[in-house]
Amino acid sequence: MKISHRGLYALILTIIFQTQLFAEYLYKDEVIHNSKFTEEVEALGSELYAKTGIALRLVMLREIPNDKDILTYEKELLKNFHEPTILLTFSEMNKQVDILANDDSLYKYFNKKQVLSPVTSNVQAFLMGIMYAKSWDDFKEIMSNTGGTILPLLGGKAKKGEVLGKYSASLFNGYLDIAQQIAKSKNITLEHGFGDSNQTTLLIIKLLFYTGILYAIIMYIRRIIYKRRHKDEYFKEW
Repeated sequence: MKISHRGLYALILTIIFQTQLFAEYLYKDEVIHNSKFTEEVEALGSELYAKTGIALRLVMLREIPNDKDILTYEKELLKNFHEPTILLTFSEMNKQVDILANDDSLYKYFNKKQVLSPVTSNVQAFLMGIMYAKSWDDFKEIMSNTGGTILPLLGGKAKKGEVLGKYSASLFNGYLDIAQQIAKSKNITLEHGFGDSNQTTLLIIKLLFYTGILYAIIMYIRRIIYKRRHKDEYFKEW
């Protein structure tokens, strides 16, 4: 009986140890539940911490608990960490993404606005500025925040059954972006750079965006030409 109890205790301790070890940098996952995704985050987070002393933790929530806002939740969570820590937090039901550090000095190692930008390039920002900016200041603000690595992927449409893939691609892409920026600021190289596939996805998104814009321009020009060629008919309709 004693042996049975000891075996049970050992099993419990092993499970607890493995869970804590496995959830060090993918600190909370209520959404993806994919072992490959977890392994990639853990590998990159572990290497980053070993080489820089900065813990980059990914938190993926189904919904922010107790009707809190995302900033309040992050601040409370950061109280659990004593080492330099950066949280990348995503809430599926609240449709929010944020980045928060427990020390303001950590922001000098990466560009938070760039990571969370909804646009991926200067050309896209310029077109969006023309279409949506209400003032010169708005235009400059849009132009100054480009190169987003989370929201362009997260905002893309996904077929049924591919939503979790969209979440994992966009959040890992942002996680990787932050990690690489920190590494560059610290003059180190990260061996775990799983970024090629996600960068390809961003390129596809850019091409689709530009194709859509080009199509809209062509249709607009065609409509103007049509009105000019059929001016009399157009005015008769009115």
